[in-house]
Amino acid sequence: MQPYAPNWTHVTEFVIVGFAGVHEARPLFFTLFLTMYLFTLVENLAIIVVVALDHRLRRPMYFFLTHLSCLEIWYTSVTVPKMLAGFIGVGGGKNISYAGCLSQLFIFTFLGATECFLLAAMAYDRYVAICMPLRYAALVSWGACVRLAAACWLAGLLTPVLPIYLMSQLTFCGPNVIDHFFCDASPLLALSCSDVTLKETTDFLVSLAVLLASSTVISVSYGNIVWTLLHIHSAAERRKAFSTCAAHLTVVSLFYGTLFFMYVRTKVASSVNFNKVVSVFYSIVTPMLNPLIYSLRNREVKGALGRALSLRSWKGQQGGR
Repeated sequence: MQPYAPNWTHVTEFVIVGFAGVHEARPLFFTLFLTMYLFTLVENLAIIVVVALDHRLRRPMYFFLTHLSCLEIWYTSVTVPKMLAGFIGVGGGKNISYAGCLSQLFIFTFLGATECFLLAAMAYDRYVAICMPLRYAALVSWGACVRLAAACWLAGLLTPVLPIYLMSQLTFCGPNVIDHFFCDASPLLALSCSDVTLKETTDFLVSLAVLLASSTVISVSYGNIVWTLLHIHSAAERRKAFSTCAAHLTVVSLFYGTLFFMYVRTKVASSVNFNKVVSVFYSIVTPMLNPLIYSLRNREVKGALGRALSLRSWKGQQGGR
């Protein structure tokens, strides 16, 4: 932060540096990130289509999984296309307007918070299925699922309202270079010439509230699940019950591990390059891995994918005759 001077010009657009130290390797990085982005889109769309078409997967767990896949598509689409444009200098390249920057930050925060709440809802679903199977149909009815999913999206939408409002009240008077590959809060705060104490404190408290609320639900749910599994005498039944949670638990570990590191902080990041790497992991790599984790660790999803591919192959053979 710099002391504000009345004669300074207010910033109307920012320049996103991205990965400035990879000039000669830009084609390689462009190809890598484009491949990951397309792979993410195809995987998550496949999950959505398979769950929609296969009646065996029309259950609450897969209802939430389709919401998660939709979210992952939007989550990566908020940042990756603009980053790719910066690599090759098209569509405005690295420049982004002040309003566009705040909009990107708002949507990114909204989707990230919504994912936290959706993962918590999925943990609750597994808790009821394993710990209270006789009451599952009543507690996790379709109406309850719709209300729970709507609550997750609404809570996620409300999460960035105050932080973005406070960001909009800050003065940016130069420089306007964001040392990141998207408009994240920390590099933006580093450019402000206003007092950012209130903004930093609010960001910390809001992030902490979202992460603690959702992780508490997840921890309590899995604590009860583990307690229930310990009292199941059959090893085969224990393995079957835990296998329904393994994919979700893996996704939770990947997502929350990086988020706790990135956002529960009171200071502007000191290691910018390391933060970029962590941001790539949770904003690009994790959305690409999640469908793989769910499909590889879940027999029902693998079976549905296999049936869908077999049907397509059979139709192709019929059409070729």
